[in-house]
Amino acid sequence: MEELEQGLLMQPWAWLQLAENSLLAKAYITKQGYALLISDLQEVWHEQVDASVVSQRAKELNKRLTAPPEAFLCHLDDVLRPLLKDIGCPGKATFSCDRVAEALILRVRSELSGLPFYWNFHCILASPSLVSQHLICPLMGMSLALQCQVRELATLLHMKDLEIQDYQESGATLSRDRLKTEPFEEKSFLEQFMVEKLPEACSVGDGKAFVTNLQNLYVAVTRQEGQVRQQHQDAGDPQTSSSASLQGPDSQLPNQPEEPVSSAPSLPVPDREPTDTSSPAKRPQLSKVKRKKLRGLFS
Repeated sequence: MEELEQGLLMQPWAWLQLAENSLLAKAYITKQGYALLISDLQEVWHEQVDASVVSQRAKELNKRLTAPPEAFLCHLDDVLRPLLKDIGCPGKATFSCDRVAEALILRVRSELSGLPFYWNFHCILASPSLVSQHLICPLMGMSLALQCQVRELATLLHMKDLEIQDYQESGATLSRDRLKTEPFEEKSFLEQFMVEKLPEACSVGDGKAFVTNLQNLYVAVTRQEGQVRQQHQDAGDPQTSSSASLQGPDSQLPNQPEEPVSSAPSLPVPDREPTDTSSPAKRPQLSKVKRKKLRGLFS
């Protein structure tokens, strides 16, 4: 199931218009199961099931169809792909959604092997940690990335202004006056942006603008977060590794008392002993040098 969680995190959001419902959705389907995330910008719903649940639900909804769960999952992938990936090329399946209490049911009707195929995605409210993982943290990362991008562009504009100033001091002139620009002032630009452009720029609406313009950045940020998370998992618990680096290699021994790998930290100990034994061999040399100096003084 960890593969489903990581795969879902790397997927971009898609904008759906189902009757009167505008939704954001993302899905990840493998032969072992699927994970689905849906939001109407007020609530977030989630469903993640394995192949056994798919097989049981397929029997309940499609009594005339008999197939392994991998076949049903492959068909669901084919059905959802046009909806989530190619908005301009809709598939033959029909979709509808209903809200039951705090749950959301996404109903699918299509054909499989010439027979009607029905499927219901039973999505429950997503946990706060899941919302943070798929929305809050990526959006914060995107904001920081865009802020860094603005700073880089401001620096580039300052460099361009210095280049233009050098041309002007060298006697260069513009062939067309309409191309003349004023030196870039970052503070005045930001103040003007806050007053004139911010109300339009931050209009979220139904989320379509976010899906259309920012999904490349969203996927890049989630992949970066996934790589960092994987590095922490490969290195073990971050708190454990940091405490081990402060306390020294001996502090790792209590964490792995029963594993044979625990003898690895003891390997450097014999290596340190020769270094310790070599230091007394150097000490007589140092003492001899001191005696030579003393003899020279008395002489």
